[in-house]
Amino acid sequence: MGKLNQIDKAAEGKGSFIVTVWQFVKFIFVSLIAFVIQTFLPYLIKLPMSEDFLHQPYKFWIFENEAPDAVTGVIAAGLGVFIAANASNILAQIVSFFINRDKTFNSDANIAVTLPIYIVFTIALICFSAWLSPTLITFFCNHNLEGASLALSGAICGAIQFFLYFPVDKILFSKKKEEKAEN
Repeated sequence: MGKLNQIDKAAEGKGSFIVTVWQFVKFIFVSLIAFVIQTFLPYLIKLPMSEDFLHQPYKFWIFENEAPDAVTGVIAAGLGVFIAANASNILAQIVSFFINRDKTFNSDANIAVTLPIYIVFTIALICFSAWLSPTLITFFCNHNLEGASLALSGAICGAIQFFLYFPVDKILFSKKKEEKAEN
């Protein structure tokens, strides 16, 4: 039995509140992995993109950014930035789903049931973040933080998601793994 499983067993012996606190601690570590992916991967994704594509205006459904920066006259969060930020967010959520299911909540919940629910919830959060992110990037660029605007936007959107995901994951992954018989 691994060290993590030993700590899980010790927490179970202390009651449901301690189990939830321990799950939250593990959730924090998994969320830090997702945070790093969501915050820094956009910089790698946008490396091969041209400046024109990065700052190209876009408008579809509820997503739009056609307003140039008041100081530079450039669209700070154009189509390329939008794609990089959202691709990173999606990858971060995929990683989080599987690690949280297996390690944080020790769940044996049916993936065929939980994954579609998680995907719908994630799409809603990604849409919210995709709507909020360009606004934050433009705000930070207008306050002389252009270099950090993408990271700050990702960090804020990630923090919002963090506080919404824990209760949802706790409900989704409530079915515990069956104990395996030790030989």
